[in-house]
Amino acid sequence: MLKEVVATRYVTPLREGGSLPGIVEADDLGTYVMKFTGAGQGRKTLVAEVICGRLGRRLGLRVPELVQMQLDPVIGLSEPDQEVQELLKASGGLNLGMDYLPGSLGFDPLAYQVGPEEAGRIVWFDAVINNVDRSWRNPNMLVWHGDLWLIDHGATMIWHHNWPSAKNYGSKPYDASDHVLATFAPDVASAAAELAPLVTEELLTEVAADVPDAWLEEEAGFGTTDELRRAYVQVLLERAASVHTRITFGPPTPTGPSRAPGWLSERLAPPARQQDEKKDGTR
Repeated sequence: MLKEVVATRYVTPLREGGSLPGIVEADDLGTYVMKFTGAGQGRKTLVAEVICGRLGRRLGLRVPELVQMQLDPVIGLSEPDQEVQELLKASGGLNLGMDYLPGSLGFDPLAYQVGPEEAGRIVWFDAVINNVDRSWRNPNMLVWHGDLWLIDHGATMIWHHNWPSAKNYGSKPYDASDHVLATFAPDVASAAAELAPLVTEELLTEVAADVPDAWLEEEAGFGTTDELRRAYVQVLLERAASVHTRITFGPPTPTGPSRAPGWLSERLAPPARQQDEKKDGTR
């Protein structure tokens, strides 16, 4: 189960996120990015954060530690921003905290090189969880102490917004043309060979058990929270087994709405051309 802490001080909002997460201090002396149950996206984004974040960590990917965070709305009485006050008032009780990475920088594909192996592991993982929010427009990755960290998994597992059609998602393809790491030659096959055998029913059951019952209750079509957890397990288990055979990369263009930017792939072209020119004596 996730460690539980109590928020002791609201520090500042993070306005980059649509759900208005905030930096919060807790009674364990830690600092966290808090995601609120009262945010407009609803509790399913928190469910996705827990299942995908915990799965990523169990597979050896760098995902900040997650905690359950108790919030007393009185903490926001001194907050001058009315929007933040209303969010805190609407989020009393159990919320989600993500370990804050001080001094981290947003991932810039022009400034940070990613090897094919690491790129393949991340693309494969995103394909399993059907992450639609790791694009070159919005990478949702941080560089901290020289390492790449994955954040913000609320826009994953889109099938849980329409459970009657969820059975079709186990075998659906994943278009990675828009993925921020598409131009780093991700070795998806090696990633699948390494990681897919680790995604067992037992592992997924343990990951799903980390989601608090309060965020799973009263889901239409399910009699119990355990029944709902099994539904998550079934879809992820099927996707992990074979999704690598259905990951596609379209041709990169700088203007296409669902393609990686062409200027990014071209950054590797000059050295290659220089080598060719040396071989044929043109330089």
